[in-house]
Amino acid sequence: MNAIAYAIPDQAAASNPAGLIAVLVGGLIVAGALVWAVRLGIKVRRREPGPPGRHEQPTMPSTGPVRETREVREENEVPQAGDRTERLTPHELQPSGSKRSESQKRRRWNPGSSGGFGSGGPGKA
Repeated sequence: MNAIAYAIPDQAAASNPAGLIAVLVGGLIVAGALVWAVRLGIKVRRREPGPPGRHEQPTMPSTGPVRETREVREENEVPQAGDRTERLTPHELQPSGSKRSESQKRRRWNPGSSGGFGSGGPGKA
């Protein structure tokens, strides 16, 4: 860039003092609004309750830590409508998508079966 490009904004500001004053007043208004917003936030924060104390923290049950339960689940069958023109309403469906399985024996991977799609295994022959 040349010196003329840098001189144009200076000439515009020097030739129009009302524009310079407007920019300064606008900047002061924005700065004042930001200071007011921070002070308002501090005031609101002081009215809020503090963090809970040590004695207000949750405690472990007397029976000890809670353990997770593992169980084998199987999906509920979706009931079929009488014919294709009927629709099932929500109260006709089961509340859960699965139920506890009769057999709690975990299914294991079969060495002869294929893996997931694209896993690179040879698959079932």
